[in-house]
Amino acid sequence: MATSDDGGNKYRSYLTPEDLKTTQWRAGPPDYTVIDKFFEEGRTKVWPSGSLEEYVQNLVKTWEMELVHKSNPDQYKTLDPKKFVLGINGKKYFTLEETGKIGGSYNVFLQTSLPPKLRFYDPDQETYESSQTAFRQVFPRGFALEVVQVYSGPPVIAYKYRHWGYMDGSYKDLPPTGELIEMFGMAIFELNEESKIVKVEFFHDRGELLAGLLKAKPSESVATPSGCPFMA
Repeated sequence: MATSDDGGNKYRSYLTPEDLKTTQWRAGPPDYTVIDKFFEEGRTKVWPSGSLEEYVQNLVKTWEMELVHKSNPDQYKTLDPKKFVLGINGKKYFTLEETGKIGGSYNVFLQTSLPPKLRFYDPDQETYESSQTAFRQVFPRGFALEVVQVYSGPPVIAYKYRHWGYMDGSYKDLPPTGELIEMFGMAIFELNEESKIVKVEFFHDRGELLAGLLKAKPSESVATPSGCPFMA
């Protein structure tokens, strides 16, 4: 995979100047300057160069970048778009096409079996644009990701991860609290003989994220959304 040595991003592959120019992006090339600084300040692990942990973390961040920001699946380089499926908590699995229809990353990761009237965040009522806007507003500095432990390497990668961010922005009528919100989970990535991802499974409690937002007391004021990439 392309690295910062090729003029790209040091935590994600396929972001060289040539990639930025030739890739079809949803809303222009992503700028990871803010989130990478936040990641470096808040991570609990610094993996050695060339280690399995560094490889897995780079793969996960690159996969997330493609899923969120690339508009043309034929340009995805981390996964096989025809065979790829994504599952949450061992339940329903989504194809790449279905993932796009649901509204991408947050609407998939926050799937729930709760009745609609009990949903604080309802992925069935959110679009890609509304979910991205909502969480960019909540986490102006980003919602960072680190791999904290790797249990097995390819072709079946199993690892533990940590997401974190500070609620520096509002969520709907809930004002900023400035508090740290963390979310831990496990994931399994299955790769084919070409090292392309064909299956991803995430196991986490979405309540870890949403409970942090609910600590705030309702307010009449709402902040203006920020526009930086916020995950990974």
